[in-house]
Amino acid sequence: MLRIHFTAEDLARTTLAADPDPLWEVLLSLHMLQVEDGPVPYGAWRQRMRRKLPRESVGPLAALAPPVGYSPDFLTPAASTGGFDAGLDGMLSAPRDRVRHDLSKLAARQSAVTWIRHLAEVRPEALHRLGHSTRVYHRTALAPYWGSLTNAVRADHRQRMTQMVTGGVGAALEAIHPQARWRGQVLEIAAFRDEEVRLDGRGLRLQPSYFCWQHPTKLGDPGLPPVLVFPIRTARGLLLADRSSADTQQRLGALLGRTRAAVLAMTVDGRTTTELATACRITLATASHQTAVLRDAGLIESRRRGKSVQHLATQLGHALLEGSAPV
Repeated sequence: MLRIHFTAEDLARTTLAADPDPLWEVLLSLHMLQVEDGPVPYGAWRQRMRRKLPRESVGPLAALAPPVGYSPDFLTPAASTGGFDAGLDGMLSAPRDRVRHDLSKLAARQSAVTWIRHLAEVRPEALHRLGHSTRVYHRTALAPYWGSLTNAVRADHRQRMTQMVTGGVGAALEAIHPQARWRGQVLEIAAFRDEEVRLDGRGLRLQPSYFCWQHPTKLGDPGLPPVLVFPIRTARGLLLADRSSADTQQRLGALLGRTRAAVLAMTVDGRTTTELATACRITLATASHQTAVLRDAGLIESRRRGKSVQHLATQLGHALLEGSAPV
């Protein structure tokens, strides 16, 4: 069990990120790319990426990011909160001792032993290959979907902020995982090996992630800035950037009607009936009617949350928006 000890100062410095962290999404999506399980939305993305990604780029990265076990801490620097380019610079400029230490803990595949050794020696050609591979991977696997991925994380952030306001920090911390418990000033998470982490006034960055699955994760070195990465509640299918805005409205408007198409597009990252009515400039009664039609057609699902109803696009709805076959 992981036990994270908070002081009053730590609680004051604990933050909840509103946007995804680019390099954490790179790392965790690499994990997902190498396995066969996971929710349906991951499977659809995984099938596309296995066809599109060049092996010469994926191979070196996969060797550094095994789906089970340790992945080097220097791959996810704190600088990545400033965006992909800042994160990549932070990764490639990691201190030599940090790189060597992290790679010494990595259970490298036999086929990648030479590549890992060259990287541990911080050879310029190895660093160049790492940077190039990461850029190609990000450009192919994440950048085209970044808007949709960000919307999913922000929708989760809105829900958790509401929970924090109404239930307090303890309730928000417990809500990051079914096996998380807030006891006194200690956050306990059963889905970890036994470990005690004392924040000692540094605070904790809570980082929601689209590609984090099943259990939260964190950096291995307790001396690094504390961060706890956790899965968002609902990982919907990712939409290509060029199919998620005006093009979607034009294609679906003729099929569903402009208002209904707009309502469907907005449910990708979750919306209440009131939010749909406001955004689409329609009455609440019209918004309720449109969501009922979409729900009956299997394109959205609706869940009551407190006094409001949250509408989310289903896999069939995502497939229609993206113009692809449902998985």
